[in-house]
Amino acid sequence: MKDRYEFKVIEAKWQQKWSEQDIYAVPDFSDRPKYYCLEMFPYPSGKLHMGHVRNYSIGDVVARFKTMQGFNVLHPMGWDAFGLPAENAAIKHGALHPAQWTTDNIDSMREQLKQLGISYDWSREVATCHPGYYKWTQWLFLQLYHHGLAYKKKSAVNWCPSCATVLANEQVKEGSCERCASVVEKRELEQWFFKITQYADRLLADLDKLGGWPDKVKIMQENWIGRSEGAEITFQIDGIDETITVFTTRPDTVYGVTYMVLAPEHPLVEKLIEGKPQAGEIRDFVHKVRNLSELARTSTEAEKIGLLTGAHCINPVNGEKVPILVANYVLLEYGTGAVMGVPAHDQRDFEFARKYNLPIRVVIQPEGVTLDPAVMTEAYDGEGLMVNSGPFNGTPNREGITAVIKYLQEQKLGDGRINYRLRDWLISRQRYWGAPIPIIYCDKCGVVPVPDKDLPVMLPMDVAFKPTGRSPLEEHADFVNTTCPTCGGPARRETDTMDTFMCSSWYYYRYTSPRDDANAWDYDKVRRWLPVDQYIGGVEHAILHLLYSRFFTKVLYDLKLVDNDEPFTNLLTQGMVLKDGAKMSKSKGNVVSPEDIVATYGADTARLFILFASPPERDLEWSDQGVEGCYRFLNRVWRLVAPLGDMLATGVVAAQTGANPVGVNKDMRRMIHLAIKKVTEDVGNRFNFNTAVSAIMELVNAMYQYRELPECDRDAGVLREAVEALLLLLAPFAPHITEELWNLTGHEGIIHAQPWPQYDPEAIIEDEITIVVQINGKVRDRMLVPADIKPDAMRELVMQQEKVLELVGDKKVVKVIPVPGKLVNIVVE
Repeated sequence: MKDRYEFKVIEAKWQQKWSEQDIYAVPDFSDRPKYYCLEMFPYPSGKLHMGHVRNYSIGDVVARFKTMQGFNVLHPMGWDAFGLPAENAAIKHGALHPAQWTTDNIDSMREQLKQLGISYDWSREVATCHPGYYKWTQWLFLQLYHHGLAYKKKSAVNWCPSCATVLANEQVKEGSCERCASVVEKRELEQWFFKITQYADRLLADLDKLGGWPDKVKIMQENWIGRSEGAEITFQIDGIDETITVFTTRPDTVYGVTYMVLAPEHPLVEKLIEGKPQAGEIRDFVHKVRNLSELARTSTEAEKIGLLTGAHCINPVNGEKVPILVANYVLLEYGTGAVMGVPAHDQRDFEFARKYNLPIRVVIQPEGVTLDPAVMTEAYDGEGLMVNSGPFNGTPNREGITAVIKYLQEQKLGDGRINYRLRDWLISRQRYWGAPIPIIYCDKCGVVPVPDKDLPVMLPMDVAFKPTGRSPLEEHADFVNTTCPTCGGPARRETDTMDTFMCSSWYYYRYTSPRDDANAWDYDKVRRWLPVDQYIGGVEHAILHLLYSRFFTKVLYDLKLVDNDEPFTNLLTQGMVLKDGAKMSKSKGNVVSPEDIVATYGADTARLFILFASPPERDLEWSDQGVEGCYRFLNRVWRLVAPLGDMLATGVVAAQTGANPVGVNKDMRRMIHLAIKKVTEDVGNRFNFNTAVSAIMELVNAMYQYRELPECDRDAGVLREAVEALLLLLAPFAPHITEELWNLTGHEGIIHAQPWPQYDPEAIIEDEITIVVQINGKVRDRMLVPADIKPDAMRELVMQQEKVLELVGDKKVVKVIPVPGKLVNIVVE
């Protein structure tokens, strides 16, 4: 086998040996420092895609590198196994149960991950759909419930009248049901929520703790939380005993309110239009708008449409009546579901007012400038002095914000408020394939949590999947009908299941105690391993998954169940894998199968290309030529090292630190240690895997040249040192070929259990360096000088060069300026 790089034989051989020796099983407690490396676990869809390969290859390099550096590395894998696709597959295929569909897919994907040689501790594998896991998901729900962080209220949902079911947002395509194409409606249902808003300030403030997170992710979370300071102002409705409350960040503009806008879903709309001639038109409008997506309503490109209700409200600061409209761009879920229109100082309001001929009143204008609403072409949103604002005229508007809030408080017309874009987390799903919510309803006792001793509330397996859209749990009498744990009377189970984000918000804790039947996790093990040192996954999870995980961790910290208040110390969000400039997808016909690549070129080639082709945080353009190039490189490594196996296995000792080779042997040793330094820094400090691989390729080129030297000129110890360094540096990237070559060259033990090589600072010192010779700042020559040459010697040596003297000629030399290690500049007249 030494003659050819037989990757299929090599990879199968070492995967079997690694498994038999259980080399990736990691003890929970060790004298080594801990390092928790985690990639986001996948949904078991059936096959890995190239995005998976990239994510897990990145994580594997980090895990192997840290292990070789002497860390006790926890590197687990599991499955985010609940979710809609499994249930939809059961509906589509009839006899295929979601549990079986999911299990089959997990088996397939696990085998693919093993074929890639990923260094997972499979003894810690978890699947969120297993009762041993979702028992603790339910237990965690109850912890939040018992501490007032879980509650039930009515909320709007997507409803398909044809399927007679609630749809998740991802099941709604352009306002229609993806299954039957019926127009989706909005309906109000009682649903369960978590009070994530109670943690909004901490989630925002603690972003400052996350120095190892990309700024773009922290900004996305900051915007999603959306903290804003301002005022809530109460407007009395003219003629009826009702009020409208609005939140504004610009109370300094309250005198400029010329209209009020309500969300179509606002509970006051029906009361305002009752008996009015436009009532029918507005009801039709409300029905139409309610069924549009949030994006369709709030997009900057979407047309802003409003209708006058015929009602008015009274501006509390000046007593002025202003008309009330309903408009598609106002959402009930944001703020109070009402927006005061200040068209002179908000561009959206300005355009809306122009469209519907609503008044525009300037209340802030630049000092020394008079703004005329009749000739304004856009809103003025800058700073200035307050005008047309009663007692606040002449006040700088920034001061006016505080002054107006104080006035509103004194007059009991409003109050200062901090508002958030963040809304409480809706966790209810009217589906089967999810963790059942552990709540029982009793006519006598009301809402009763399931006692801990009765967990898990098991999903029944004998359910019928029909294309009615109704959850099979609702039709399962043995599941629904139960006994109240408080009074012993007849009761009903909650048939909603939990959002799958619930399962993924705590899975990284379960990896520390995956088979613990008595606890969700062992506290001492969690204290040992958490927080995760390096988390790796797609930027598409930057908001919800990461935000929910941070929320969960803070709740658990407050309940003294863990002692870390942030889950992930460092975060790497890798880019997508593209082909022909687009994300790979079956519909585009540009999918590249990892199985095909591994079968044709081997797992090491697949890994090496995906790591070499682009920095991890950027999108990667797939290249068949790039894959072939990485395959050729691994063949070059094989042809370089394998023939040396017998010679190196005979006991040749590598050159040691402090050795003093000369000439080509010194040059080769310098290349070895420059490569060690470069790869160590690129992987350990910057995750620049592509440049690390480039450094390894440069080392291979130098080794080929060195190997071709006559035996009398080269040093066997330096050659052995080069081979060892090459294999150790390449091992995290291409684990199979390096393991085989390590064995062929007479080494014992697993290569990934070897210590990471250390570079010798003395070895990388250059004897000579090239400096630039400038005349009046222009480069005119280059020359070799001793690396440790002093400035005066540089000056003298340059001025002795015949070429320099010719260039200077008879010009007067004013000064000679040496810059050590770089250049000498000769200034002439």
